[in-house]
Amino acid sequence: MTARWVVDEVAPARDLNITWQPISLLEKNQPATDSEYYAPVARSHKHLRVMESVRTTDGNDGVFKLYWELGRRNHHDQDRTFDVADALAAVGLDTSHAAAFDEESWDAEIAKRMGVGLELAGTDIGTPIIAFDNDDEERVALFGPVITRVPTTEQSLRLWDAFIDMGKIPGFWEVKRTRTERPEFGERP
Repeated sequence: MTARWVVDEVAPARDLNITWQPISLLEKNQPATDSEYYAPVARSHKHLRVMESVRTTDGNDGVFKLYWELGRRNHHDQDRTFDVADALAAVGLDTSHAAAFDEESWDAEIAKRMGVGLELAGTDIGTPIIAFDNDDEERVALFGPVITRVPTTEQSLRLWDAFIDMGKIPGFWEVKRTRTERPEFGERP
């Protein structure tokens, strides 16, 4: 939902240059292989491998295309068993990247890129992480915002501006309330 919020509402109005980076909840949370959480995060980790393979040939734009398609299939279509080659083909990317799905050699790149975000925001957080430059042109990052639906354009821009302002304040660490609703994914993008 945060990606939809940024892409659909914030980026056009705030002239953002977005670089998509991986975060593996499999690596970060290390769930037991017999837990119900393991299979979904293991599969999403394998999708990250494919995205990093795509990055080598199609850059950030290719990563975004695939990320968006994976989101459509997982969240809108509720399809957890699709062939990643079909997702690649659907967005015009070379299906040979699908081989990365089972290639552990991509894990080091995922860990390196994920480490940058965790170094900036801390390790006791999850996803999303948004990094930006503060007023002193130092890179900072915050976990969040975690949202269950995309706010109106006006609310989206107010939320973005407040989020960025909080991240620029030395000594600011956290704002949180208990989530009481599931995400509302809206129309399939």
